[in-house]
Amino acid sequence: MTSPRRLTIADLARFPRPGLNVPGGLGFTPDGRAVTYLHSAEGNLVRSLWQLDLETGERRVIAGPPPATTSEQQLSREEELRRERARLRELGVTSYEFAVRAPVPTLLVPGGGRLWLRVGDGGLEPVPGSEGAIDPHLSPAGDRIAFVRDGDLYVLPAAGGEPRRLTHDAEDGLTNGLAEFIAQEELERDRGFWWSPDGDRIAFIRADSRHIPEYPIVHQGKADIDIERHRYPFAGQPNAILDLGIVRLDDGRVEWLDLGPDRDLYIAHVGWRPDGALAVQVLSRDQRTLRIVVFEPGRPGRVLLEEHQEPWINLAGETIFLADGRILWSSERSGFRHLYLLSPDGALERQLTSGEWMVTSVLGVDEARGLAYFAATRESPLERHLYRVPLAGGEPERLTPEHGWHAGVLAPGGAWLLDSWSSREHPPCVVARDLLDGRVVPVHEPEPVDAPSLGLAIPEFHEVAAPDGTLLYGALYRPAPSDRPAPVVVSVYGGPHVQRVVDDWTLTVDLRAQYLAQQGIAVFKLDNRGSSGRGLAFEAHIARRMGTVEVEDQVGGVRYLAGLPGLDTSRVGIYGWSYGGYMTLMCLLKAQEVFRVGVAGAPVTDWDGYDTGYTERYMGTPAENPDGYREASALVHAHRLEGRLLLVHGMTDENVHFRHTARFIVALTEAGKPYDLLIFPEERHMPRDQRGLEYQEERVIRFLLDNL
Repeated sequence: MTSPRRLTIADLARFPRPGLNVPGGLGFTPDGRAVTYLHSAEGNLVRSLWQLDLETGERRVIAGPPPATTSEQQLSREEELRRERARLRELGVTSYEFAVRAPVPTLLVPGGGRLWLRVGDGGLEPVPGSEGAIDPHLSPAGDRIAFVRDGDLYVLPAAGGEPRRLTHDAEDGLTNGLAEFIAQEELERDRGFWWSPDGDRIAFIRADSRHIPEYPIVHQGKADIDIERHRYPFAGQPNAILDLGIVRLDDGRVEWLDLGPDRDLYIAHVGWRPDGALAVQVLSRDQRTLRIVVFEPGRPGRVLLEEHQEPWINLAGETIFLADGRILWSSERSGFRHLYLLSPDGALERQLTSGEWMVTSVLGVDEARGLAYFAATRESPLERHLYRVPLAGGEPERLTPEHGWHAGVLAPGGAWLLDSWSSREHPPCVVARDLLDGRVVPVHEPEPVDAPSLGLAIPEFHEVAAPDGTLLYGALYRPAPSDRPAPVVVSVYGGPHVQRVVDDWTLTVDLRAQYLAQQGIAVFKLDNRGSSGRGLAFEAHIARRMGTVEVEDQVGGVRYLAGLPGLDTSRVGIYGWSYGGYMTLMCLLKAQEVFRVGVAGAPVTDWDGYDTGYTERYMGTPAENPDGYREASALVHAHRLEGRLLLVHGMTDENVHFRHTARFIVALTEAGKPYDLLIFPEERHMPRDQRGLEYQEERVIRFLLDNL
């Protein structure tokens, strides 16, 4: 009998993870007859665009990696930052777009600092005049491309030529057609302009950040002096001023739209109705009121829908307008996100889903057959399944038989549904489900690996009661049985909009947790109150008091482990990144009797140093909630540190600035508390360089093993 495979530090630093060389960017051609996806046949991070004909089964590459796209060293600074905000590691073809109503299939691929076009069955060709284009989008007919260059909006014939400049006032701190920092980082809006259905107009956002002070980031690890200057809106401070305009392509005239008297707002989403009216989701600065404002040609804007939600509104994507004017709307007004069908004037026609479970995404609508498709937690918070429900009302129908985690894409016309799924035991696969006759077409077969062949243990699910009795879910990575009880390391995130304990292959291939288990350390994950997937009330436990109930729940998780055999809860460590880094600090500082060692990666140490969009949603402003900010600050509690602490941070992190760790070091020094420090002068929110990743894992693992 062969011994189980042993992981190495190099394994921990290698991407993609075992079994996770899976298609990304899943979609369909505009006619709905073929599947398109990004994939690396070589198993690395450099992807090509593939197409699978659903009738013939023909599979082929339709766009390989454009020149200068196979290394991050070839990217511009703007491309680098956009990738960082999208948490993107992949290279080669990383995005693509088809013209939705082109007479001949027209495909746009950005890459290498320019644009590439494929028309019909031809090859991928560079578009002359597209150098330096950012965030390009095809017109519906595919005859023109709009993009941003140097902060202004341009349009270019698809065949190439001299681009035409549509806006003329960009300068440092003022852009036209780009998503501002908060939209990209916190609102899941990565674009700043939208073609009209007829291709004659473009709606765009003008973002003015000139009044926001510059925050310098110095590249300390380079031979040359390099200083980035970011206009970063700190909690309680001014945001970018946003204007929304519509530019006519025939004469270049811009119509500026009136979004109301309050200029201190967020533009959450923008989209065109099928009839050519523009619909805008406007979110108040305190993120408790969301309005849909509609602008019809020649008429002033009118509020179609307004929702107020306490303690905050979670955004849920674009507004879906049906051809007859009705609206498919999702809302947490019941405490759980559900689907509602609204009349054209915004009045409730009927509620389509209900219950103590939540719709997690809307996949689309088959209007001809009167069906809405969605993903939800109806079976279990630990799983995701795909469903459809009649617009006329009725019981939702589950479409995914296999247990685990499913994500879907609905084809244009509604005949096919892409289903990407995995479980703790089953690596990801992708199938196309024929919604008319039930036929299933394989798109991606799972890699021929399983947990035992990789030397990995299947994480166990556990149920834990929070101090108030709320049911929490945990996952335990058990080491091999031993004569001595195993010490425990808690792997934590703990913040909102993240759920880590799920029946998904990614839980199994958490290689740092698995490596520690192979070293005789038990690793535990717990989704505390405040995390996602359980409804608004569950998430809202952290409202205005971050760093409180999350710590209580993580302590409760360790107390639960004390009742299990083979675990030594007198030796407990903790590690996490970003919010998890913050949680590591707060657990070490507020529960010294439980946690004796911690690794905090890129931690927020005081919420007054984080951005407006995220922090104010959960905490309000520092002026409104001074006590909450004070209690939530790791700086205030630094004097309470008793355990061993390793701080890890990239010095060019433009999300959680290195300043957070620097301020905490000052507080530790003033309190006379020892600490260890690992910094990466030329890395951002986490290392990307292979050697840097290996070095980080060596240091983190060794620190935990040496101090438990």
